[in-house]
Amino acid sequence: MSDPLIRELDHYVVLEPGCPQLMLTADETLQWLEGQLAQLEESPADLRHLPSERERAQRLLETACELELEPGVIVQWFAIRLEPPGHSVD
Repeated sequence: MSDPLIRELDHYVVLEPGCPQLMLTADETLQWLEGQLAQLEESPADLRHLPSERERAQRLLETACELELEPGVIVQWFAIRLEPPGHSVD
């Protein structure tokens, strides 16, 4: 089961082969994952029971951090916490 603190994070770093890293909001990451899933000929087996791309993307966001688009081509996303401006850690 995923860590409940992860769901409280609202930003993600997204890594795609051959592309600069992206920093996205949780909603943008969800949309990005939907796009990645749409590129697949077939959804991963553990997601097929879910009725929509949105629900599949949400499940991935909550339970995984990578998706293999084709053999050897893997995209990854990692939750990050952004500190508010002016906030310092001592």
